[in-house]
Amino acid sequence: MEIRDILAKVDHTLLSPTATWEEIKALCDDAVLYKTASVCVPPSYVKQCADYLHHRVPVCTVIGFPNGYNTTFVKCDEARSAVLDGADEIDMVINLGWLKDGKYDEILAEINEVKAHCCGKVLKVIVETCELTDEEIVKITRIVSESNAEFIKTSTGFSKAGATFHDVELFKKTLDEMKSSTRIKAAGGISSIEDAEKFLALGADRLGTSRIVKIVKSEGLL
Repeated sequence: MEIRDILAKVDHTLLSPTATWEEIKALCDDAVLYKTASVCVPPSYVKQCADYLHHRVPVCTVIGFPNGYNTTFVKCDEARSAVLDGADEIDMVINLGWLKDGKYDEILAEINEVKAHCCGKVLKVIVETCELTDEEIVKITRIVSESNAEFIKTSTGFSKAGATFHDVELFKKTLDEMKSSTRIKAAGGISSIEDAEKFLALGADRLGTSRIVKIVKSEGLL
């Protein structure tokens, strides 16, 4: 796979709680230069990024992040605020306790409520696969597929592990069985070009990572 094709699938990400505007600005500059799918930044930087980028690269942000246990009202308000600030894409974390408790209808309703507050913008649903059994991954994949969200996403990158090839294979198998149009985002721990290529080959449509751009820059691959 061509490097440019990989970069076009990357949500170039910086979500560190200590991230400064200079670091976020550099992230934006690299995203423009390397033509990534988006920049994924903390909510407090969305407006600055949107103003700085002027639509050169889509702006993505996170809500209910990273634990997912915010109330639905708060998640909806976060989504609405992010869109008003200029976000093009929203990555939300599900309530993992609800999944463990079998509150499937509540999870589906929350996803759809948040999607309604995205005002037509792309919604990606983070399910934190490292905290789930295979059976739970299949169940939440089915729930997200039945929702109005566009993507299911593996991880926040803030829990005990990130994406695995197995996670993406399980997503893809379940979505194919449902003949679903829901797309897949792998995120967390993607540390090499080879890993990126494999995640995409297994069915991921997006990659949440900062390392791919760093590798391309350091090794002069473009």
